[in-house]
Amino acid sequence: MVVFDGHEYLTEEEKRLREDRKREKYWKKWGPYVAERQWATVREDYSPDGDAWSHFTHDDARSRAYRWGEDGIAGVSDTHGLQNLGFAFWNEEDDFLKERLFGLSNPQGNHGESIKEAHFHVDNTPHSYMKFLYKYPQKKFPYKDLLDENARRGKEDKEYQIVDTGIFEEDRYWDIFIETAKETDDPEEILFRVTAWNRGPDPAPLHIVPHMWFRNTWAWGRESEDKKPSIESVSEGLAKSKHHSLGDRYFLMSPSPGVGSSGEDVIPKMLFTDNDTNYELLYEQKNKTPYVKDAFHRHICEGEKGAVNPEQKGTKCAAWFNFNEDGGVPPGECAVVRFRFSKKNQTYFDEGEFDDLIDLRIAEADDFYYRLSPLPMADDLRNIQRQAFSGMMWTKQHYLFIWDQWANGDPTQPPPPPSRKDIRNSQWKHMHCDDILSMPDSWEYPFFAAWDSAFHCITLAMMDPDFAKKQLDLFTREWYCHPNGQLPAYEWNFGDVNPPVHAWATFRVFKIERKLYGRQDLDFLERVFQKLLLNFTWWVNRKDAEGKNVFEGGFLGLDNIGLFNRSEPLPTGGSLEQADSTGWMAFYCLSMLNIALELAKHRRTYEDIASKFFEHFIFISDAMTFRTGQKDEKSLWNDEDGFYYDAISWGGPWIQQLPVRSLVGLIPLYATLTLEPELINKLPSFKKRVDWFMENRCDLAERNMASIAKRGKGNRILLSIVSKDRLEKILYRMLDEEEFFSEHGIRSLSKYHKENPFSMEVNGQTFSVGYVPGDSDSGLFGGNSNWRGPIWLCVNFLLVESLQRFFLFYGHEFQVECPTGSGDYMHLGHVSEEIQHRLQHLMTRNDEGRRSINAGNDLLDFDPYWKDYLWFYEFFDGDSGRGLGATHQCGWTGLMARMIHDTGINCRLPHTPRTPSAGMSHYFDDIFARGTERRGSMTPGPGGKPRMRRSSTARSIGARSDFDETNGDDSLSNSATLDDPEKLRLRMREKSDADAHMHRYISDQLERFKEDKEHVNGQDNEYEAGA
Repeated sequence: MVVFDGHEYLTEEEKRLREDRKREKYWKKWGPYVAERQWATVREDYSPDGDAWSHFTHDDARSRAYRWGEDGIAGVSDTHGLQNLGFAFWNEEDDFLKERLFGLSNPQGNHGESIKEAHFHVDNTPHSYMKFLYKYPQKKFPYKDLLDENARRGKEDKEYQIVDTGIFEEDRYWDIFIETAKETDDPEEILFRVTAWNRGPDPAPLHIVPHMWFRNTWAWGRESEDKKPSIESVSEGLAKSKHHSLGDRYFLMSPSPGVGSSGEDVIPKMLFTDNDTNYELLYEQKNKTPYVKDAFHRHICEGEKGAVNPEQKGTKCAAWFNFNEDGGVPPGECAVVRFRFSKKNQTYFDEGEFDDLIDLRIAEADDFYYRLSPLPMADDLRNIQRQAFSGMMWTKQHYLFIWDQWANGDPTQPPPPPSRKDIRNSQWKHMHCDDILSMPDSWEYPFFAAWDSAFHCITLAMMDPDFAKKQLDLFTREWYCHPNGQLPAYEWNFGDVNPPVHAWATFRVFKIERKLYGRQDLDFLERVFQKLLLNFTWWVNRKDAEGKNVFEGGFLGLDNIGLFNRSEPLPTGGSLEQADSTGWMAFYCLSMLNIALELAKHRRTYEDIASKFFEHFIFISDAMTFRTGQKDEKSLWNDEDGFYYDAISWGGPWIQQLPVRSLVGLIPLYATLTLEPELINKLPSFKKRVDWFMENRCDLAERNMASIAKRGKGNRILLSIVSKDRLEKILYRMLDEEEFFSEHGIRSLSKYHKENPFSMEVNGQTFSVGYVPGDSDSGLFGGNSNWRGPIWLCVNFLLVESLQRFFLFYGHEFQVECPTGSGDYMHLGHVSEEIQHRLQHLMTRNDEGRRSINAGNDLLDFDPYWKDYLWFYEFFDGDSGRGLGATHQCGWTGLMARMIHDTGINCRLPHTPRTPSAGMSHYFDDIFARGTERRGSMTPGPGGKPRMRRSSTARSIGARSDFDETNGDDSLSNSATLDDPEKLRLRMREKSDADAHMHRYISDQLERFKEDKEHVNGQDNEYEAGA
């Protein structure tokens, strides 16, 4: 229900989301909730020394049952991860069945853990349609080469990735597209289609093996025998599953079109086993059941006929499609597998209707995402945004963790080693997680991280505000949040400290939902706010030990950014007073103030709490800038350098600044807020307290609140740690391309330190910080991330918002040189836009057709089967923009979708005009003809029309008009569900009215750009509580 021009219109996907929200239909019951990696997680670690990577390896996963979750390729499960569906493949060259994605463990990689596969999250709505692409080599998968070469390389070398191995040369690989669609009116009816294209020059064999299985809940002694689920064969190509809570379901296969000269269909062979550990193989003990987890691998790859259950029953089932007649699938052709997962006991489905329904879901997904960002933009940007949205959906995961069971072990298993309890998370006995969570990365980080999740929610709120709100709500609930108020960080150490960004995210999600969807969820805002009061108190009590309003904090998510390991005691003695920790707390204060003011508009009791956060912010601001102790005590601000630094404090006036120019000194910019005078006048108690504070604490007011006396744009009031003078000094460095300002965003450490590293000798040991733009050159914090130079989207996003808040106050008149030394001056609104454009240039094609993230790789940049797919990396090289770290970090790198939504309309791309007004005519056609070339399971046939193997009976491989993109929106009217002509006419009339309002909205926005009527995030800002 995206609101345009005051008009509401529900797309088909939004109707489903509304039905789910109102609990009329459970559309989210089944989704992409299966992890891409469950092995080597903390939850599965029962070792005496906490070495999760060695205790449960990739090889173990083939034969050993998981205790706390499942993993698979393009997996789908229910919201409790009980019943799962996934896919396995075999190319007749590999030593084992490809049932899960491969990657290196942390000790194996020269830069920590890393996936070594080529897969892409192509499309996903929440969740009626999903699309996944896996590129599977036809030659033997280079497992050994990847292990050996990465082991040979050191910290100074780049990672060795699968595209570096040569395995995709001559296009000898499969493009395997896996699509999932739900029926129009029934969320329990799910269709799956696998389309595997042979991109190579020769025929090649392929085995496609869809799996259905139950998570093992029966082997641990916590469930009665009568609750054990089962799967058994019903007839050819049909299996029935039974579960005590999920009920009966059917796994129905359709014969696939043959690939050989015989013309015979490929009939799947149904295989059955149990999802139980192979004790005989792993531990030389007797198996508890004769048919175990690795049976399908042994049966298909090793020819062991007795590995599967001849009675065709068990808790794990597969359908084995063998495409190897006459050498396999011909070059340029495809193998297609279709099946249903259903509550209906059917023995047949019509493949034409099956494909039509998937096509309809695709058209509805196009409509859903287009209406989220209807303003005209380049097709490349729209493609990037769509894949960012998709990645946000694909990185949802079922997360199960119950501390008591994990720590103390299970009744039927050997007790865990006593030492295990003391290794990690011993203080988090209340943890009881059984939820769908948004994960930072689907393979590398298959566990939640508190501050990552807050950033996820900004993008998630655009698509599905209810899911975003649920994430923020969960972390403050009593089964996550510690009784002392601390939020859990991540499973490797729940007690670690992440930046306090939840209040900011809560308010932003509230405002995004109100602006985009016209809904105002005050109950959500109030509920989370009250829990965050506990967390704020925890921060004040635990991280400001001396009550000076200058905070410690630990590593705060910025891993190796400091001179010392900030999670450990200083080797120098004393304590580390952190500019970023104090800046974060001031930011937290203002975020809480924002929420309190919003709530006070409806419930006046919140005026008192607003006053509390207003005053607390002033105290923090004063301490950060001036200190409140002895007269000669130094602050964290260095006036000579024009920058904030961390400092070592030995108590009293004895303080030593650590002059490292890093993101630590930029974070104080986050702590800024503008207040509308109309709002203050509507809240008399709050206004009275502000006036009292100015009059009676004039010592603080004069130093920190000059802007209250001097009103800004729109007569606004500014609250900020950073004064105008200091803002100019900080921006002078931040916008200097030889310091922080790269072609692709703001670096985490100044390039100044490339030639001028800072070092300090303590007790004979030298500690140093230098500019490292790429991968980390140390093993600190696992060595798989680096905050000493690279670009991180999350912190850039907050800097962009801070500049926009400053612009709300200072307006057009306050201009800074951007970049520093260029002679070009612009106001802060344009500066924030320039940063967003540079960030988008990480992923967009340049004049040579290359994407910076691909680091000059010709395959990724130019190959027609690769160039439109993107990896969403964790962070980016500070000089080149090369993608680094995790590859599917659609968590906070998914913020790219939000930036494109806000500034994609005038983002300067190659071959497009530089000025917004000139660009309008170039882009304007996109409003009415918005279909972008669909990436996926079709390839051109005769006349340029797509070709696809469709029906095993008709064998129609030729052109199909319903795949023609020129049909545009008309596909929405071709639904087989709209048999009633009157209903169809009504729906088309609603859509026509909605289109008219949307086009009026677009025209208004274009006029604003033409006239350069500056605005922040649309016609109204989303950052502050307004009157």
